[in-house]
Amino acid sequence: MMRELGVAAVMSLAQAASAPDPTVTDGDKYKVLLENEHVRVLSYTDAPGDRTQPHRHPAFVLHALGPFKRKLTFPDGRTAIREFQGGEVFYSAGEVHVGENVGETPTRVLIVELKGAAMPRP
Repeated sequence: MMRELGVAAVMSLAQAASAPDPTVTDGDKYKVLLENEHVRVLSYTDAPGDRTQPHRHPAFVLHALGPFKRKLTFPDGRTAIREFQGGEVFYSAGEVHVGENVGETPTRVLIVELKGAAMPRP
């Protein structure tokens, strides 16, 4: 099952560009698995009660490796609860947030950040 983030939660490019990278703010939780000119693949793992520092994500696809529940806080003060089952896939056009594991299980995900323009048509 794939979900998509609503337009209201998408941050402007200027806001996203000014926030720090998650591998810098939370290097204990984010690990770069692959990076090239097209994508950056991150693994993210945390424990119940863990919280991140404010950071940005460009457009990305998230694949949940197990069930988890998170509270996201956005720069304008809005919050959202995101809950996933293992195997679920989620797309976001990009966002700036603080994440907090408010569930009873670790968060374990793969995040594929997209770079550059779409592939040219044949």
